[in-house]
Amino acid sequence: MDMHSVVCVRDRTISLKWYEAFFGRPADEILGEEHLWQTGENAWLVIDDRPVRASRVGGTMITFGVTDLDDILARLAAYGIEHEPVETYSNGVRHVEIIDPDGNSMSLAQLS
Repeated sequence: MDMHSVVCVRDRTISLKWYEAFFGRPADEILGEEHLWQTGENAWLVIDDRPVRASRVGGTMITFGVTDLDDILARLAAYGIEHEPVETYSNGVRHVEIIDPDGNSMSLAQLS
């Protein structure tokens, strides 16, 4: 099964800069107005600023499983991207929420 998660944003130009910093690279594919980052073998994140999506801006919540949480947070800090405090759950998972310029939540979780 393939997955395409659409993140609705207000301004593609602003969001492209933010998501390029978040992922540490430009979009992997550009299809028309859609910019896509491959996040897994068959998983993609798509940003969409078309007016038809305006009512959905800021409502996305996605959690990415990562193996290098501290490195990612250091890279984001270098771009001035802030995050909520890192939490450690009783099962050892370290979790942090990062909010994009439109209020969408891009969380990171790492099993310690």
